Amino acid sequence: MSNWVEITFDCLPLRCIQRLDIPLDASPKYRQRCLRVKAALEKHGTHNSYYLFNASCTYRVVNHAKRGMIQFQFEGTVLTDSQDLKSERCDLDSVELVRETCEWLTEPIVQWFSETVPKSVSVEFDRYIEVGDLEQTKKRIEQIEAASEQSEGYLGMYL
Repeated sequence: MSNWVEITFDCLPLRCIQRLDIPLDASPKYRQRCLRVKAALEKHGTHNSYYLFNASCTYRVVNHAKRGMIQFQFEGTVLTDSQDLKSERCDLDSVELVRETCEWLTEPIVQWFSETVPKSVSVEFDRYIEVGDLEQTKKRIEQIEAASEQSEGYLGMYL
C-alpha cells in the first residue's frame, strides 16, 4: 500500500471509432456503454478525446490497509492538449461511491471526494501519457486498423 490515491481505467481513444452501430446481440450493459461512448463522441468529437471506462479511484485517508479507504467508480472523457501531451479537462459522466471503510464518513465528505475524482483522474492521465501507455494504445489501434483494411472486413465495434 504505497499509494494514497489509486486510479485504474481502460482507455478508448475516440478517434479510433469508425463504426457507430451497436451489435444486435449486445448485452444490455454493453449496449449502454456503447450509447455513452456515442454521446461522448457527439459532445467532444474524436480529436484529442479519450473515453475511460472500467475505472475506479481509491483514496486511502489513513495509513492502514483495512481502514480509511473510499472507492469510487467512474466513466467519462478526458480531453488533452493539441499534441496529446497533457490532459486539459475531465468530463466524467458518472462518479459513484462503491465502497468505503471509514466509519466517520459523512455526506459532505463523500461529496467533496466525488468532486475531487476528476482532478485526480487528470493527474493520473498525465502520468499515463508520460509512461507511454497512450503511445502504446495508438500503436495497437493502428495495427487493428491495418488488419481490418487487409481483411476488408468488420472486426467489431471498438476493436
